[in-house]
Amino acid sequence: MLSSIAKELKGEGGTLVLLHGNADPDAIASAFAVQEAFPAVTIGATGGIDRLAKVLSTTLGIESFEDVTGVPKKRILILDTSGPEQLEGRFDLSQAIVVDHHTRNDRWKDAMMYHCDESKTSCSEIVYELLKAAGKKPSKNVSLALMFGILTDTGYFKFAKPSTLVAFSELMAEHGVHMDEAMDLVDLEVDISERVSQLKGAQRLKYWKTGDYIVATSQGSAFEASVCKALLNLGADVAFVGSQRGDQFRISARATQAVVRKGVHLGKLLGDVGSETTNGGGGHPGAAGLTGVGDVEAILNIAAENALRQLRKIHSSGN
Repeated sequence: MLSSIAKELKGEGGTLVLLHGNADPDAIASAFAVQEAFPAVTIGATGGIDRLAKVLSTTLGIESFEDVTGVPKKRILILDTSGPEQLEGRFDLSQAIVVDHHTRNDRWKDAMMYHCDESKTSCSEIVYELLKAAGKKPSKNVSLALMFGILTDTGYFKFAKPSTLVAFSELMAEHGVHMDEAMDLVDLEVDISERVSQLKGAQRLKYWKTGDYIVATSQGSAFEASVCKALLNLGADVAFVGSQRGDQFRISARATQAVVRKGVHLGKLLGDVGSETTNGGGGHPGAAGLTGVGDVEAILNIAAENALRQLRKIHSSGN
């Protein structure tokens, strides 16, 4: 499939790369690699990029656009996006090639091509394979970007697989990059607003206990993923944090690797909640998201109950 995608991207006509809303470094790095390797590529971040991705973009000179109206294109390449609902705007999926590493999603059934490799811990790993399939060697800056995408999506190797380390070492060897160059590519301190969000998240949390496991939920207005991590640090095994903006909501979820190894899969869990509530969710076993229309408190309660149900099964089985 990657060879076929590479052949299509080499063809005539422009390619518009689209990323999920609030795109992270893995998404931006993947898009940057594609832009360097193939002709006439424009990066569209219609839902914006997160703070870490902005610093990475500034450091490496990666240009992306929130307004892609009028961008000439023959095809659309959608990267690191678990479902169509994570895109801002309306696009013709019959023009779309989707490359992803989250849970496989039937909502992409209308796409021209769909390559989803759930075994990969980052989209950067798949795009590196795409470059190989195209016979392209990444520049030093692209190698650094892909390395940083891998680092951030694996929690600095906390969630890495053997294949992740192989890809990372190959990228290091491409240009003799040292580990500290990739690790220090983006130096970003936690600012006061993020710290306040974490404290408010702790102040507003609710939790439930089943056996030896704790599920926590909270609400805020920003930094949902960061608040999730703070709740895990406080002792939760699974955390869901949501925000409400008008009738729209957004939920981030995180789980410890201990419960992931026992069978919890947040991507599938939020995918099921999304189907149940006619919204869109998905992601990794230990990190996932859900966006859509509805009451965030009600959706948080549904997600927590589903997580508790899984944990009760784990507890009763003696795992």
